[in-house]
Amino acid sequence: MSRLKTISAVALLGFSSLFGFSSQAMANECALSISANDAMQFDSKELSVPASCKEVTLTLNHAGQLPKAAMGHNWVLTTAADMQGVANDGMAAGAAKNYVKDGDTRVIAHTDVVGGGSSTSITFSTEGMSATEAYKFFCSFPGHWAIMQGNFVIK
Repeated sequence: MSRLKTISAVALLGFSSLFGFSSQAMANECALSISANDAMQFDSKELSVPASCKEVTLTLNHAGQLPKAAMGHNWVLTTAADMQGVANDGMAAGAAKNYVKDGDTRVIAHTDVVGGGSSTSITFSTEGMSATEAYKFFCSFPGHWAIMQGNFVIK
């Protein structure tokens, strides 16, 4: 009987570890990371999350060395249709506003501008977003958005 209890305890421990791993894996699907460099490049052209994610946490890492005044980067999320307008309005907003116009309802999420060696994170809700809509992420630092952009997909 004691051998049966030992086997049951080991099986239960294994099951809970497996279950805990599954929960962790699900949570990690809603956490994204992207890197930018001094050559005005993101390390990914597409980011995706499952439709089950109610919130997404994105971390932007600036892998370069240049200061944010010279080669700063941020991460901005909009619909594909709104990207150019948001980027143009962001230039006018200036560095103090992280190149994002105050109260711009076309912006779904954005990070602060960071310089080389720094990182920043943002957590945002996916409420109202759809797997059928085309979304773009980009850096709104002046002159960057035309090159530094990618697709954000809800699967």
